[in-house]
Amino acid sequence: MSRIGQRPIDVPQGVSVSIEENEVTVSEPKGELRRRLHPDMSITRENDTLIVSRPSDGRQHRSMHGLTRTLLANMVEGVTKGFEKTLEIVGVGYRAQKVEDKLVINIGFSHTVEVTPLPGVSLDIEGANRMKVTGIDKEVVGEMAARIRAIRPPDAYKGKGIRYAGELVRLKAGKAGKAIGRA
Repeated sequence: MSRIGQRPIDVPQGVSVSIEENEVTVSEPKGELRRRLHPDMSITRENDTLIVSRPSDGRQHRSMHGLTRTLLANMVEGVTKGFEKTLEIVGVGYRAQKVEDKLVINIGFSHTVEVTPLPGVSLDIEGANRMKVTGIDKEVVGEMAARIRAIRPPDAYKGKGIRYAGELVRLKAGKAGKAIGRA
Protein backbone atom coordinates (compact mmCIF):
# COMPACT_ATOMS: atom_id res chain seq x y z
CA MET A 1 0.00 0.00 0.00
CA SER A 2 1.35 3.40 -0.91
CA ARG A 3 1.81 5.44 2.25
CA ILE A 4 2.41 8.69 0.41
CA GLY A 5 -0.54 8.20 -1.93
CA GLN A 6 -2.95 7.71 0.97
CA ARG A 7 -2.16 11.03 2.66
CA PRO A 8 -4.75 13.74 1.94
CA ILE A 9 -3.65 17.09 0.48
CA ASP A 10 -4.85 20.14 2.41
CA VAL A 11 -6.09 22.96 0.16
CA PRO A 12 -5.61 26.38 1.84
CA GLN A 13 -8.20 29.16 1.72
CA GLY A 14 -8.11 31.18 -1.51
CA VAL A 15 -6.79 28.31 -3.65
CA SER A 16 -9.19 27.03 -6.27
CA VAL A 17 -8.86 23.50 -7.63
CA SER A 18 -10.80 22.30 -10.65
CA ILE A 19 -10.79 18.65 -11.69
CA GLU A 20 -12.00 17.69 -15.16
CA GLU A 21 -11.49 14.01 -15.96
CA ASN A 22 -7.70 13.67 -15.68
CA GLU A 23 -6.73 17.36 -15.96
CA VAL A 24 -6.26 19.34 -12.75
CA THR A 25 -5.99 23.14 -12.55
CA VAL A 26 -4.78 24.81 -9.36
CA SER A 27 -4.92 28.61 -9.22
CA GLU A 28 -4.26 31.33 -6.66
CA PRO A 29 -3.02 34.94 -6.79
CA LYS A 30 0.60 33.77 -7.36
CA GLY A 31 -0.40 32.00 -10.56
CA GLU A 32 -2.05 29.02 -12.15
CA LEU A 33 -0.75 25.50 -12.74
CA ARG A 34 -2.36 22.96 -15.02
CA ARG A 35 -1.38 19.32 -15.35
CA ARG A 36 -2.75 16.25 -17.06
CA LEU A 37 -2.48 13.26 -14.73
CA HIS A 38 -2.77 9.51 -15.33
CA PRO A 39 -6.35 8.64 -16.35
CA ASP A 40 -6.57 5.62 -14.01
CA MET A 41 -6.03 7.70 -10.86
CA SER A 42 -9.19 9.23 -9.41
CA ILE A 43 -8.96 12.58 -7.63
CA THR A 44 -11.78 13.69 -5.37
CA ARG A 45 -12.25 16.87 -3.36
CA GLU A 46 -13.82 16.61 0.06
CA ASN A 47 -14.23 19.95 1.87
CA ASP A 48 -10.71 21.42 1.93
CA THR A 49 -8.76 18.28 1.05
CA LEU A 50 -7.84 16.38 -2.11
CA ILE A 51 -7.74 12.59 -2.03
CA VAL A 52 -6.08 10.41 -4.67
CA SER A 53 -7.21 6.80 -5.04
CA ARG A 54 -6.23 3.98 -7.37
CA PRO A 55 -8.41 1.34 -9.01
CA SER A 56 -6.31 -1.74 -8.14
CA ASP A 57 -3.18 -2.94 -6.36
CA GLY A 58 -1.35 -3.64 -9.62
CA ARG A 59 2.27 -2.60 -9.88
CA GLN A 60 1.57 0.24 -12.34
CA HIS A 61 -1.27 1.64 -10.23
CA ARG A 62 0.76 1.47 -7.02
CA SER A 63 3.62 3.43 -8.58
CA MET A 64 1.30 6.05 -10.11
CA HIS A 65 -0.59 6.52 -6.82
CA GLY A 66 2.26 8.14 -4.88
CA LEU A 67 3.47 10.08 -7.91
CA THR A 68 0.05 11.59 -8.61
CA ARG A 69 -0.38 12.64 -4.98
CA THR A 70 3.08 14.24 -4.89
CA LEU A 71 2.51 16.13 -8.15
CA LEU A 72 -0.78 17.50 -6.82
CA ALA A 73 0.80 18.48 -3.48
CA ASN A 74 3.61 20.30 -5.34
CA MET A 75 1.05 22.20 -7.43
CA VAL A 76 -0.82 23.36 -4.31
CA GLU A 77 2.42 24.32 -2.53
CA GLY A 78 3.71 26.11 -5.63
CA VAL A 79 0.74 28.45 -5.99
CA THR A 80 0.72 29.24 -2.26
CA LYS A 81 4.41 29.49 -1.28
CA GLY A 82 6.41 29.00 -4.46
CA PHE A 83 9.72 27.18 -4.86
CA GLU A 84 13.29 28.45 -4.91
CA LYS A 85 16.77 27.06 -5.45
CA THR A 86 19.94 28.91 -4.52
CA LEU A 87 23.18 28.50 -6.44
CA GLU A 88 26.67 29.66 -5.46
CA ILE A 89 29.60 30.58 -7.66
CA VAL A 90 32.97 29.56 -6.21
CA GLY A 91 36.23 30.77 -7.76
CA VAL A 92 38.46 33.81 -7.98
CA GLY A 93 37.04 36.30 -10.48
CA TYR A 94 33.85 34.28 -11.02
CA ARG A 95 30.72 36.41 -10.70
CA ALA A 96 27.19 36.94 -11.98
CA GLN A 97 25.18 40.04 -12.91
CA LYS A 98 21.56 40.60 -13.78
CA VAL A 99 20.94 42.51 -17.01
CA GLU A 100 17.21 43.11 -17.55
CA ASP A 101 15.70 39.65 -16.92
CA LYS A 102 18.79 37.74 -18.11
CA LEU A 103 21.73 36.51 -16.07
CA VAL A 104 25.27 37.29 -17.30
CA ILE A 105 27.88 34.99 -15.77
CA ASN A 106 31.70 35.40 -15.82
CA ILE A 107 32.88 31.89 -15.06
CA GLY A 108 36.42 31.62 -16.41
CA PHE A 109 35.64 31.22 -20.10
CA SER A 110 36.98 33.63 -22.71
CA HIS A 111 33.44 34.97 -23.03
CA THR A 112 30.55 35.75 -20.71
CA VAL A 113 27.60 33.36 -20.61
CA GLU A 114 24.05 34.73 -20.89
CA VAL A 115 21.24 32.74 -19.30
CA THR A 116 17.65 33.46 -20.32
CA PRO A 117 15.09 32.24 -17.76
CA LEU A 118 12.47 29.67 -18.70
CA PRO A 119 8.85 30.89 -18.72
CA GLY A 120 7.47 31.10 -15.19
CA VAL A 121 10.90 31.43 -13.56
CA SER A 122 12.63 34.52 -12.20
CA LEU A 123 16.35 34.87 -11.55
CA ASP A 124 17.79 37.08 -8.80
CA ILE A 125 21.32 37.92 -7.67
CA GLU A 126 22.47 38.20 -4.05
CA GLY A 127 25.94 39.73 -3.97
CA ALA A 128 28.28 38.75 -6.76
CA ASN A 129 28.30 35.01 -6.23
CA ARG A 130 24.80 33.85 -5.17
CA MET A 131 21.87 33.31 -7.53
CA LYS A 132 18.26 32.51 -6.69
CA VAL A 133 15.90 30.71 -9.05
CA THR A 134 12.24 31.15 -8.01
CA GLY A 135 8.90 30.12 -9.50
CA ILE A 136 5.63 28.31 -8.84
CA ASP A 137 6.37 25.10 -10.78
CA LYS A 138 8.86 22.89 -8.92
CA GLU A 139 9.83 20.99 -12.06
CA VAL A 140 10.70 24.14 -14.05
CA VAL A 141 12.61 25.71 -11.12
CA GLY A 142 14.72 22.56 -10.78
CA GLU A 143 15.33 22.39 -14.53
CA MET A 144 16.48 26.03 -14.66
CA ALA A 145 18.82 25.55 -11.68
CA ALA A 146 20.28 22.40 -13.29
CA ARG A 147 20.89 24.26 -16.56
CA ILE A 148 22.74 27.04 -14.74
CA ARG A 149 24.84 24.54 -12.78
CA ALA A 150 25.67 22.65 -15.98
CA ILE A 151 27.43 25.73 -17.40
CA ARG A 152 30.39 24.96 -15.11
CA PRO A 153 29.90 22.17 -12.54
CA PRO A 154 32.26 22.16 -9.53
CA ASP A 155 35.81 21.10 -10.35
CA ALA A 156 36.93 17.87 -8.67
CA TYR A 157 40.35 19.21 -7.62
CA LYS A 158 39.81 22.84 -6.56
CA GLY A 159 36.02 22.97 -6.17
CA LYS A 160 35.66 25.97 -8.52
CA GLY A 161 32.42 26.34 -10.46
CA ILE A 162 28.67 26.65 -9.87
CA ARG A 163 27.07 24.56 -7.13
CA TYR A 164 23.80 24.39 -5.22
CA ALA A 165 23.83 26.17 -1.86
CA GLY A 166 24.82 23.64 0.78
CA GLU A 167 26.12 21.13 -1.78
CA LEU A 168 29.17 19.23 -0.56
CA VAL A 169 31.84 18.79 -3.21
CA ARG A 170 34.31 16.01 -2.51
CA LEU A 171 37.74 17.14 -3.62
CA LYS A 172 40.28 14.69 -5.00
CA ALA A 173 43.85 14.72 -3.80
CA GLY A 174 46.42 16.06 -6.23
CA LYS A 175 49.57 14.24 -7.26
CA ALA A 176 51.26 12.59 -4.28
CA GLY A 177 54.75 13.59 -5.46
CA LYS A 178 53.78 17.24 -5.71
CA ALA A 179 52.39 17.28 -2.17
CA ILE A 180 55.63 15.91 -0.69
CA GLY A 181 57.80 18.32 -2.67
CA ARG A 182 59.72 15.89 -4.87
CA ALA A 183 60.37 16.71 -8.47
